[in-house]
Amino acid sequence: MRDDAKATMMDSWEILKQADELERRGQAFALATVVWRQGPSSSQQGARAIITADGELHGWIGGACAEPAVIGEARRVIADGTPRLLLLGSRGQFGAAVPEGMTVVPISCQSEGALEVYIEPVVPAPHLVIVGRSPMAHTLADLAGALGWRADVVAGGDFTAAAASPGSMVVVATQGHGDEAAVEQAVAARPAYLGLVGSRRRGAAVLGYLADRGLPADQLDRVRVPAGLDLGHITHQEIAVAILAELVQLRASGALAGAAGAASARNTTAPADAGATGGPAESGRATPAPAEAVDPVCGMTVPATAASFPLAHDGVTYYFCSTNCRRRFEQDPAAYAPKETRC
Repeated sequence: MRDDAKATMMDSWEILKQADELERRGQAFALATVVWRQGPSSSQQGARAIITADGELHGWIGGACAEPAVIGEARRVIADGTPRLLLLGSRGQFGAAVPEGMTVVPISCQSEGALEVYIEPVVPAPHLVIVGRSPMAHTLADLAGALGWRADVVAGGDFTAAAASPGSMVVVATQGHGDEAAVEQAVAARPAYLGLVGSRRRGAAVLGYLADRGLPADQLDRVRVPAGLDLGHITHQEIAVAILAELVQLRASGALAGAAGAASARNTTAPADAGATGGPAESGRATPAPAEAVDPVCGMTVPATAASFPLAHDGVTYYFCSTNCRRRFEQDPAAYAPKETRC
C-alpha cells in the first residue's frame, strides 16, 4: 500500500473516532468521504472529514478549491437530513457521463482535478435525562429506549448540570427529595426541555424558592410543571406515558428542534486530538454562520470573508475561490460582473 494511502486510512480512522465522540455528545454533523478522484488532486480516495452545523471542518477533504464547496453542501445536508453525492469539477469535464441524481458543484482549480464526495448527515438520537430513582423514572427510561432515544437515569443526589447539554431533555422526578437542588442544576444546563414531576402547588413552591435564590426569571419560566400532558389523576406508568407523549408532541411540532442537534452549535468541545485536525473550540453559544457569495468567474460558492480574496468593483465587493479567478476578473470585469453593476 502506498504511503499516502496508508496515511489517508489512518487519518480516516481518527475522523471516525471523532465522529463517535461528537455523536455521543449529541452534536449533529455531516461526514464527507472522497469516493473517487481525478488527478492531479490534493485529496485521496477514502479521505474523510467532519463538518459541523456552523461550518467547521475537521479533517482533510481537498484543497482550497474543494473545501468551501464541501462545507457549503454539508451544511445543507445537515439542515435537510438528506445525503448527497457531489461531483466537484465541471460538467464540461465529463459531459453526459454525469450520473442522474449526482449534484455537480463547479469549482475552479488550476490543476483541473476533480472529486466525487459522499456527504451524509449524522443526527444523534434524542437525549433524555431523568433525575430520580422512582418506578416512574425507570418506566420512562424504558419507553424512551423503545423509541431509540438515549435515556439516562440519575439519582437526585448525583445529578449535576454536566449530565445534560443544551440539546438534552431533562425530567426532574425526585418527588420531594431534593427537588430544588435538582431543578437548580438542570436550569444551569439550559436544556431544550425541562420538566418537573409534581403538582402545580409543589412546582410553584420550588420555583419560588429558586427565584428567591436569584435564578433568572426567564430560565425558571421554561420549567414545565407538571411535566407531561395533563391527564388528571393517573398511575406512575401513565405519568411516564404522558411525559413521553408531551416530548414527542413538542419535537414533532418543532418546539424542541434543538433537542436533536442544538449541541452542535452551543455545546461544542474539542476532541482530545483536535490539535492535529483543527478541532472545534469550546463555545457557550452558537457561532454565527459566515455569509456566502458566488465567485463571478467560476460560479463557486465561497465564504464572504477576507480569506476569499475580496475585490471591490463599481461599489460591489466580489469574492473569489482563488487568486486565479480574482486575476481573471481584474483583467476583464465586464465579462464577469452582473449586468446591473456594469458601467
